[in-house]
Amino acid sequence: MTANTVLIVTDDTADAKLLRETLATARDGPFAIEWSRTLAHALSRLQCGGIDIVLLDPCLPDSQGLGAFDTLFKLMPSMPIMTLCDEDGEDFAVEAVQRGAQGFLSKGYFQNALVPQALRNVIQRKRVEEALFVERERARVTLESIGDAVLSTDVACNITYLNREAERMTGWRREEASGRPVAEVLQLIDGATRQPARDPLQLVIKHEKSLALHAMSVLRRRDGSEAPIEDSAAPIFDRNGVVTGAVVTFRDVSEARAMAQKMEHLAQHDCLTGLPNRILLHDRLEQAMAYAKRNGARVAMLFLDLDNFKHINDSLGHTVGDKLLQSVASRLTAQVRHSDTVSRQGGDEFVVLVMEDAHDERAAVLAEKILRSLAEPHHAGGNELHVTTSIGISLFPSDGANVETLLKNADTAMYHAKKKGRNNYQFFDGEMNARAVERQSTEAELRRAIDRGEFVVHYQPKVDLLTGNFTGAEALVRWVHPRRGIVFPDSFIPVAEDSGLIVPIGRMVLRQACAQAKAWLDQGMPPMAVAVNVSGIEFRSKRFFENVHEVLQETGLEARFLQLELTETVLMRNIESSSALLYRLKEMGVQLAVDDFGTDYSSLSYLTRFPIDVLKIDQSFVQMISAGSGNSIIVGAVIGMGANLGQRVIAEGVETQEQLRFLHAHHCDEGQGYLFGRPVPAADFGALARTLSGGAGTLVQ
Repeated sequence: MTANTVLIVTDDTADAKLLRETLATARDGPFAIEWSRTLAHALSRLQCGGIDIVLLDPCLPDSQGLGAFDTLFKLMPSMPIMTLCDEDGEDFAVEAVQRGAQGFLSKGYFQNALVPQALRNVIQRKRVEEALFVERERARVTLESIGDAVLSTDVACNITYLNREAERMTGWRREEASGRPVAEVLQLIDGATRQPARDPLQLVIKHEKSLALHAMSVLRRRDGSEAPIEDSAAPIFDRNGVVTGAVVTFRDVSEARAMAQKMEHLAQHDCLTGLPNRILLHDRLEQAMAYAKRNGARVAMLFLDLDNFKHINDSLGHTVGDKLLQSVASRLTAQVRHSDTVSRQGGDEFVVLVMEDAHDERAAVLAEKILRSLAEPHHAGGNELHVTTSIGISLFPSDGANVETLLKNADTAMYHAKKKGRNNYQFFDGEMNARAVERQSTEAELRRAIDRGEFVVHYQPKVDLLTGNFTGAEALVRWVHPRRGIVFPDSFIPVAEDSGLIVPIGRMVLRQACAQAKAWLDQGMPPMAVAVNVSGIEFRSKRFFENVHEVLQETGLEARFLQLELTETVLMRNIESSSALLYRLKEMGVQLAVDDFGTDYSSLSYLTRFPIDVLKIDQSFVQMISAGSGNSIIVGAVIGMGANLGQRVIAEGVETQEQLRFLHAHHCDEGQGYLFGRPVPAADFGALARTLSGGAGTLVQ
């Protein structure tokens, strides 16, 4: 145990000696003694620390009386100090105690055996006081620093303490609130009933346990303003377990509740248009169906999909597309009643829920109003835009007994409206459902077909219209169905694209086509490029470039003998990313062709931005070639444009001599169509290619 250190400050050698002897022989252990003859020396020593108590003689060479004590106490207010005095100096000693001294020792009693014990008691008491002060100060700083408001009361529920945050929230200063009833300072209101809330502290004190207060509590401040709060109360016990009061903590939750309301709104509404989203629509639809069941009423659902919105989004950008969606949302809202709900499902899909008078005629009238309203020009980003919509309508309870079925059937009717030419509405019927089931069946069979390898590739020749020589082939997929036989692409490609199965199918076609082209070259056939169609989903897949590279590596086909055909729509979806990918393919050596050229409305400027090798004129233009027709002019213009840009032009769907003569006369580079040969299996393609080895004279008659 470390000895207590005593600093004796006196110029009296005899007094210092007596004290030293008494403390050195103390019964409970000796003290460590240090001696200073002057106040200056004592002050210097105290600044070094390590002293537990000071015994101060007021008569010093450099200081006299209370001045010495005041100087010492000012420098070390937490240091216990006892004064040394004779019988004539007791008045001084009493005054020093009043100023902060811990007591005094009379000079005639320095050798008393109780002196060491008295010093130990003073030192211990001072240490306890200092520890209590530190704890109290820590609690005070903590309470003043936390973000929660804290107040305490006595057992009579009168205020005893408020921290700074409690002062701010209640509007009461601590000094003003002290002693007042807590109900006067902490005025609580039930947020639901607007009635005064029951005093919670009475319950806490009565039941002697903590209590979380009403979740909808509202604090009415001193100035009459209000704030929602979260609060709790707990009893305060003494060391005997007797309740002596209570403490309440509370915080302002205005921002938290506002944020919660905002998050709830965001969770249930579309961030772009502000319309109810799918989650809120489901909730309202369930309520509407329950109401309709109870009252024998009907509910109508209109499922809308904007026609050709993708073209606007791809060509003018997402910013313009977003403004168009906001314009559509505004017009839809203007067409319905307050009891109806307009919801955005995502993308360019909207749903209108009709809850009152939802009979067939009412739904049809609303659909017609929507068609007319949306057909009016929209202005977005300095552009005048024209958009139409296709609408599918389902009715409860006839078209579905639950939310999912009603939505699915309205969606099915909407797709039927698109097949009917777009910009119209269709009511759901059972036949549509049968077609939807058929589509699901086709998707399932496609998945099995991929696993079983039921896809084969046929090849259609392409011919040089100047020389008549065969120049290449287009790879066209066929599905060898185990029951239906050969199935052509028109019957399954749309389903494959919708389901994403076009990616593995496309990879399979690419691999077969490249392997076959390499086999023909190895067999000594004239060098030729094989063309493979690429869908938008394939082109945008993450590994498209890597897949092309891997297939070429695996088959050994040189990249210059592969031609990839992409439509304008695919290229224009994202010009920047399309351009970057096309240039990577071009650097690899692959030929690039624009398929079905002229069928989509997009800027022709991309022809100079993209590394295009070939333009393929869509067969719809070629088949309508006749003297003086508009299509003839378009075909001639495309051929001339391709020549000026250094791109080869291929005409698709050439079937008659008249078409061939026109194309030959306008110097079209190549032709493809039934006039030269139909798509055939690889085994038959060699013989077909040999028949196309004649000159131009054998073609044009």
